Amino acid sequence: MNIREQQEELEMKILSENATFSRNSKGREFDEEPCDLRTIFQRDRDRIIHSKAFRRLKHKTQVFIAPEGDHYRTRLTHTLEVAQIGRTVARALRLNEDLTEAIALGHDLGHTPFGHAGEYALDEICSLGFNHYNQSIRVVEKLENKGKGLNLSWEVRDGILNHPTKGSPNTLEGQIIRLSDKIAYINHDIDDAIRGKILNEKDLPITYTDVLGKTSKERINNMIHDIVKNSLNQDRIMMSSQMEKAMKELRDFMFTNVYIGSKAKDHENKAKNMLIQLFLYFKEKPYILPEEYIDMIENENEDVERVVCDYIAGMTDRYAINKFTDLFIPNAWKEM
Repeated sequence: MNIREQQEELEMKILSENATFSRNSKGREFDEEPCDLRTIFQRDRDRIIHSKAFRRLKHKTQVFIAPEGDHYRTRLTHTLEVAQIGRTVARALRLNEDLTEAIALGHDLGHTPFGHAGEYALDEICSLGFNHYNQSIRVVEKLENKGKGLNLSWEVRDGILNHPTKGSPNTLEGQIIRLSDKIAYINHDIDDAIRGKILNEKDLPITYTDVLGKTSKERINNMIHDIVKNSLNQDRIMMSSQMEKAMKELRDFMFTNVYIGSKAKDHENKAKNMLIQLFLYFKEKPYILPEEYIDMIENENEDVERVVCDYIAGMTDRYAINKFTDLFIPNAWKEM
């Protein structure tokens, strides 16, 4: 029995009967020889961490576009906070931590530059539509590894695809990330909004903070405890109705006061227009795309608009700005 098999055996002994066991995974789209050290979900986690798409998250907007300050969240730090919350819940419930972490680390790989502003721009201009969770699946199934994808397990891909509010993950670990994502972004976005002087802690309505907690630390702690208490030995991950209602209403408050119309969004229309112009330009001239994207159009019969979205969605904030500058902003002429 090798080390992986020993770990799989240990899972069967210590995890809840409701956990997703590595040895029972539905497997990968393309069969591979199992690793002798790592379980399938550990291997998925490692593949995501080593991917180019994961590294690019450090230069993608969470809420604040191009903030002047080192302590605002990026899409990468958001991802790490989701993973931390998810692992805490999974361990407390004796569910599969490796699967939970892999889903968390991969859930936003398809996000555009400039956060949701970029997502809305591509969805608006692309006739095929666009959303970040389907794009995350496209990243791991096709775009990474020179067009071969990461060949992740079915369970990880299911969790990534179904992490939004309207999603319905098929594993409890995926359900954990669906809630952990909200817990993370609501609280760290409050923290960033306070840092950016858009909100004060006292601006948060007491009808929510009396239930959730007075600080980000209290809220995160209380939400995690509430999930664990209400999900222990259950076949689904859930919050109490009181906590879930308060969280939803606090999220609505953030949309009204931070995500829409605040100074955090001063440059959002500029960012959207930038990506729309890039999309129209590359749609008209796909032959100037990088070689791998041209190959997808010419040899794999991929739709031009989808491939252009692939290219733009993969950009970091600064790469998109630099590309727009190169294409649309004239340089000062000088005599040679």
